[in-house]
Amino acid sequence: MRVMAAMAAMMMGAGSLAVAALGGEQPAPPVQQVLETVRPQAMQAQMDALESQSFKLYRSELTRSTDSAESILRRLGIDDPLAAAHLRSDPIARAALIGRAGRKINAEASASNGLLSLSARWALDDGLNFKRLVVQKTATGFKSKVEVAAMTASNAMAGGSIQSSLFAATDDARIPDAVAVQLAEIFSGDIDFHRALRKGDRFSVVYETMEADGEPMRSGRVLSAEFVNSGKAYQAMWFEDPLAPAATPGRSKGNYYALNGQSLRRAFLASPMQFSRVTSGFKMRFHPILQTWRAHLGVDYAAPTGTPVRSVGDGVVEFAGVQGGFGNVVFVKHRNNNTTVYGHLSRIDVKRGQSVGQSQVIGAVGATGWATGPHLHFEFRVGGVHRDPLTIAKQSEAIPVSAGAKTAFDGAAASTRLQLAAAASIRQVNTQ
Repeated sequence: MRVMAAMAAMMMGAGSLAVAALGGEQPAPPVQQVLETVRPQAMQAQMDALESQSFKLYRSELTRSTDSAESILRRLGIDDPLAAAHLRSDPIARAALIGRAGRKINAEASASNGLLSLSARWALDDGLNFKRLVVQKTATGFKSKVEVAAMTASNAMAGGSIQSSLFAATDDARIPDAVAVQLAEIFSGDIDFHRALRKGDRFSVVYETMEADGEPMRSGRVLSAEFVNSGKAYQAMWFEDPLAPAATPGRSKGNYYALNGQSLRRAFLASPMQFSRVTSGFKMRFHPILQTWRAHLGVDYAAPTGTPVRSVGDGVVEFAGVQGGFGNVVFVKHRNNNTTVYGHLSRIDVKRGQSVGQSQVIGAVGATGWATGPHLHFEFRVGGVHRDPLTIAKQSEAIPVSAGAKTAFDGAAASTRLQLAAAASIRQVNTQ
């Protein structure tokens, strides 16, 4: 017992010593003071260093027909009298910029808004190349040069939904006007874009775009498209049938086809006026003199005086002159006893007995005869009986792709379906 007590006492003592050691204060670390003299760089050296680190500004603008050298630089936010003097006096820069509307300019400016470099690009008429103006600041002043380079082709896809007009929808989708016009022309045998568009109609399109230095310069051909009008879907793709005869010697054998292989080129167009911004907002009109709707006899298209009027199909001019309430009028005789009538023209561009082709301009919109305002009165007669032009256009024959090219066509059509599905997904994102 005495031994155990002694051991317990020793353990308690050891524990006390351990606790005391842990709870005690630690000695403070040594402190060392260091003194050093700081000598800043000379002020000029600091200024030079700041100058070497100055940032650059990048800006872009479009030229206007009324531009001067000063107005171009002002819109770019550049204040540089020497640069303005160069653009005003240098023949290369002046010819490329002054009075040239729509050319995109990219400028590089210093932090003090002085011009460092300027470039402008524009497409050439060959559709394949572009010119590039380069203005560069050098040690001896500004220098200008013009270079020629090839554009690169790529594909773009987009889509939209009709709320008011086709052009409003393509503007929202940032689709070029040239593509919108092609879209209307492709489906011109099935849809009258002047009077058959409905709110909620939708479209998807894949088209070529030509780029210069990575920037779009111009749009090319529509490669495929889908248009849903009044709930019915129409699809088209561009295809060059190697076995089909060219419409004109030396021209492409390509044509637009539905995805089942039927050509979209019909014997008759649905509308006698090409779709454009000028005509896109006009609809069928109430006859102001006879006070009755004229849709059962013909269709009245309101449009500004001078708007071109085209023949909806191949034929021969049967009459061209003045006739009663029609005023200046043209009658075109087509095959199978079909006749089309174009009335109230401001001018007539054809004469009796002349052969005309589909889409050929035969006159211009006017207000002659029984008309209180400029418009085109259009009729389609079958054996002397008035018929709905849109119905006739849809019923006219379509030529299929040749049997020898059908396998290649079907492969291209499968790819087109995937492209249109991708374009439709873009449309859905844009409309959400």
